[in-house]
Amino acid sequence: MIFTKNYLSKMPVKILMVCLGNICRSPLAEGILASKLPKDQFKVDSAGTGNYHIGKQPDTRSINIAKKNGLDISTQLARQFKKDDYAFYDYIFVMDHSNLRDVLRLAPNETAKQKVSLILDLLFPGENVDVPDPYFGLENGFISVYEMLNETCELIAAKLIATHKK
Repeated sequence: MIFTKNYLSKMPVKILMVCLGNICRSPLAEGILASKLPKDQFKVDSAGTGNYHIGKQPDTRSINIAKKNGLDISTQLARQFKKDDYAFYDYIFVMDHSNLRDVLRLAPNETAKQKVSLILDLLFPGENVDVPDPYFGLENGFISVYEMLNETCELIAAKLIATHKK
């Protein structure tokens, strides 16, 4: 992924977080990153590559771990990633290689593909690390995922703020 200046400075920079069902990892990533960015300059959203949970709230375990960390993600509603998202979002962060493959499959061109990266790339450069899906696990999996996403979102936020200074 290339961090590029948005020359329409009055428009917010738009970031999309993507996981499989849009109820565990990407809602957490959306809430975490949004909390670290100026709201007047950045818009963060999330989506899933699957259509399993469209219109549903995040998993209660994601809501609970976010709440324990001062974030409210309970109003988010799951939606499916679509090809049109490439035209709207400046950056697309995916949680794992499966999401990466599914999102890139919908890319209309090479320029669109440049918007997409694994979310943990800044935290683990060159290692191609996935955010584990905690859905079938216990509460502690959500804690680990939250901590991992929080750490990488700190780096992403710093990079975005530096790249898009007004």
